[in-house]
Amino acid sequence: MSKIKRVSLLGATGSIGKSTLSLLTQQCNGMPEFQVVSLSAQSNVRALADAAKATGAEFAAIGDGSLLEELRALLKGTNTVCGAGEGGVIEAASRPCETLVSAISGAAALKPTLAAIRQGSNIALANKESIVCAGTLLLEEARKHGSQILPVDSEHNAIFQVLDVRKRIEKLVLTASGGPFRTASLEEMKLATSAQAISHPNWSMGAKISVDSASMMNKSLELIEASYLFDIPESQIDVLIHPQSIIHSLVAYDDGSVLAQLGMPDMRTPISYALSWPNRMNVPGVHRLDLAQIGELNFEKPDPIRFPAIELARKCLALGAWAPNVFNAANEIAVDLFLKNKIGFMDITSVTKSVLERFELGEYGTMSDPKNFEDVFELDRLARKQALEEIQA
Repeated sequence: MSKIKRVSLLGATGSIGKSTLSLLTQQCNGMPEFQVVSLSAQSNVRALADAAKATGAEFAAIGDGSLLEELRALLKGTNTVCGAGEGGVIEAASRPCETLVSAISGAAALKPTLAAIRQGSNIALANKESIVCAGTLLLEEARKHGSQILPVDSEHNAIFQVLDVRKRIEKLVLTASGGPFRTASLEEMKLATSAQAISHPNWSMGAKISVDSASMMNKSLELIEASYLFDIPESQIDVLIHPQSIIHSLVAYDDGSVLAQLGMPDMRTPISYALSWPNRMNVPGVHRLDLAQIGELNFEKPDPIRFPAIELARKCLALGAWAPNVFNAANEIAVDLFLKNKIGFMDITSVTKSVLERFELGEYGTMSDPKNFEDVFELDRLARKQALEEIQA
């Protein structure tokens, strides 16, 4: 890199955040490549303080406002300014930087991501829910402010890397590991515990995204995200189970060519590409791919009976921009309650489907696409309320 790049990181203590921090603190020829502007975390105050000290961050925000004084005490004697609550996280996102890594989990990332877009930062987007909830509104806002959306999800990052002539695309293929229940029976999945659901065979992730991966709800959200990000109808997006997680996605062109991005399952690779874009950076700690050692790569189609979320996501895209928002909100509530042992694993998708159908049938009036971000936030609130009522009924 020719100059030091100013970077902010939201969600610094999660799995993506930790991987990002390892890249932000590495040096090139004895010199730092990045200057850390802001960091945020929801409640892990000690890890946030440690990260701020390690990076020399200018600003640190803790989402749980009750932890502000503890954060200040931990950072006493440093030059890091502290903030807290939703306002503090938005302030962290609003500070001028070249690239902001949005790694907050769930729809809670939308407001700070929007704030970063509006001050012109490029967005290294590890949070798919922002796109799922706000769709074209968020992308239009990015175009308006000259903000480049750089996908960090390994599948979308792979597509971003191998896109050639967009008008000649025949289809996109998102790969999925199949998660911990790839070979489980439907009856076994109905009895699955939260501990089993978060035990991913290939990736180290937080509890929520691990459960989403187990139900393939994560891949369903990624299908919606890909449709928006790459302006591709769902009919031209396939999902393929690939247990080794070596091929991260493929792009098929109308001349018969298929381009794929391959690499070991390590999130530092897509994160590094987003951080260094439009260049690349050396990542010494990532294991290099050895296809001869791996020997073979396997593929299969997902079972729609055991993993019905994928077809539900396709339906959402057909219904309109309001539906993915409802889909995401209901799923977030259902996953939270599953992790608290209040509903079963297969109930996650059935509750999400039921809530979506009730909105489709007009229980909250005739549905129309959100016209602004206030509409997005209100629809998210209503869908969460409906999901809780659905489960308590």
